[in-house]
Amino acid sequence: MTRTIAVLGATSTGKSTLIDRMCMLEGEPCPAAPPGELRVAGFTHLGETWQAIDTPGSVEFLQLASDALLAADAAVICVAPDPAEAVLAAPYLRLVEAAGTPALIFVNRMDEARARLRDIVAALQDYAAHPIVLRQVPMRGDDGSITGSVDLVSERAWKYNENAPSDLVEIPAGMIEREHEARDDLLERLSEYDDQLLEELVEDQTPATAEVHAICTRLLAENRLFPTLIGAASHGNGIVRLMKALRHEAPRTDAARARLTAQAGLAEAPIAAIFAGQYRKHVGKTLLLRAFESLPASQPLGGKPAGHVSSADGRDNKPRDGVDQGEIVALAKADHLVPGRLVTASGLHETPAWNRPLPPLYERILRPVNSRDSVKLSGALATIAEGDAALAIEQDTATGFPRVGVQGPLHLRLLRQRLADMFGLEVEEAHPAPDYRETITRSQDQAYRHKKQTGGAGQFADVKLTVAPAARGEGFIFEETVKGGAVPKNYIPAVEAGARDATERGPLGFPVVDIRVTLTDGLHHPVDSSDMAFRIAGKRAVAEALKSAGPVLLQPIFRLSIRAPSIYTGSLGPIISAQHGQILGFDADPEGRGWDIFEALVPGAALGAIGNDIRAATQGVGRFTAVFSHYEELHGKAAERVVQDRATEVA
Repeated sequence: MTRTIAVLGATSTGKSTLIDRMCMLEGEPCPAAPPGELRVAGFTHLGETWQAIDTPGSVEFLQLASDALLAADAAVICVAPDPAEAVLAAPYLRLVEAAGTPALIFVNRMDEARARLRDIVAALQDYAAHPIVLRQVPMRGDDGSITGSVDLVSERAWKYNENAPSDLVEIPAGMIEREHEARDDLLERLSEYDDQLLEELVEDQTPATAEVHAICTRLLAENRLFPTLIGAASHGNGIVRLMKALRHEAPRTDAARARLTAQAGLAEAPIAAIFAGQYRKHVGKTLLLRAFESLPASQPLGGKPAGHVSSADGRDNKPRDGVDQGEIVALAKADHLVPGRLVTASGLHETPAWNRPLPPLYERILRPVNSRDSVKLSGALATIAEGDAALAIEQDTATGFPRVGVQGPLHLRLLRQRLADMFGLEVEEAHPAPDYRETITRSQDQAYRHKKQTGGAGQFADVKLTVAPAARGEGFIFEETVKGGAVPKNYIPAVEAGARDATERGPLGFPVVDIRVTLTDGLHHPVDSSDMAFRIAGKRAVAEALKSAGPVLLQPIFRLSIRAPSIYTGSLGPIISAQHGQILGFDADPEGRGWDIFEALVPGAALGAIGNDIRAATQGVGRFTAVFSHYEELHGKAAERVVQDRATEVA
């Protein structure tokens, strides 16, 4: 059986170095990963086969961290040794808790630590519903530097050696009291979940080390807390202790399989998870699959043969005869399979709700530099999106070009790079224009006669109608009060169709909404009248009426829900005010400890810039969703600029 861990963490926490060091414990090389992709690193340790999934550090690739948890027995959250940077771990703590994945915290770069470890843990605890429990405390030299660590379960001390195994030493006399205090705190926290341990502590008995280890193993498997270890991966310190904890305490593949089955509500346990995928030049779609049971080469996946199976790290592209339980492999030539699915022999199933694609934070329109590449661009984006759940694609109605939703500027830059490298496509980007509308402010009566004589039958239609404002949000309303058959019933639908035609582009250049058109009278000719004649008359009558009915510009207003750590809530108000928005309030986020949900109304024109502002104000960890709320009138110079830009664009 191959065991798998997902290593998560913010940029500069040293998580990739940590994985490299895990591989080096028995001298195995560790492959690099392309930017913005998952890396699967396989290694052995004390006779066991392991795989570590390395996730990109930027929070813009949080979706990949979510995908990695689909394949993980346990997670390691790598954090920096600075309380001020604890907030950068908040998205990963929140994600792991939502996923229900057992996880350990590894405080890395302890050689650089200037703060007390208890302060680092306290800062992290602000963002975790699970208790964060210290399993080690650092030993310090006379100059204050970290020289080793003391294990609070076994009460053994280890002195670090540079890029070499640590030495077992006596606990320094000066820290014995502090070690006892930290161990007592650990036991007290553990006793909250174990009655026998609680009874022993009440009776002032010293629990056996094996008993404490067993409790730690059970509580990690039950996902009750976050054990916290320390080290410095760049110096090879703390790696063996971390691997010991994972080896003895992390649950195995069957537990991950059972968890996903329950979360997804499946009647049949999946045999595998397809958790990632990318398009490879000259290869095509390549998927990463983790097997929850041993799969022979003949095993169908999703009702069809698996395709070409090879090593996940790219070191061995030879076809495989099968897949061992827990192993991650790469699949090619399996077009019926897609990423983000749990797989049974006969079908594909949705993953649990916590793994649903993240909503985009940035939207841009992409135009090919070469106009002949328009069709090719659409196909290339669809191919890339199949392996990138965080990428959303639709057609921009105003320009006809693809409109992409991404997680930020880095994600967008990576997308453009992939288009260039894989498909030879150079693109330009532009901000989408808000979907402005226009309406009228007063009622207007209008008559229009359409008369045209040709060689044969002519065209004749005469209409009299009233165009009036409707309530905001009512759209287009058509009524008729014609009496005496002045306009025959069979022509009235044509008048309505013409009136609707006139609303496609009003006098200000935008679609017209919230008007009421009432046909009051008219004339017809027994020979020359037709549906087309009345449609033309209806359109031109309404178009003329709109010019005289006080047209006014409407701007879209969106309801913005910002989820951000509570320490940043105060900085969000000025951002909303600067964009002429309206603050609705904020409250604690029930789905994330230490997070708030900040609600506001903002103009659609602000959405292009507000993502950068929120990102800057929250160190990149804040996220938001924008949902259309309503239209409201826009006046003054701002409206004049919009109308002028529209006229220039049309011209």
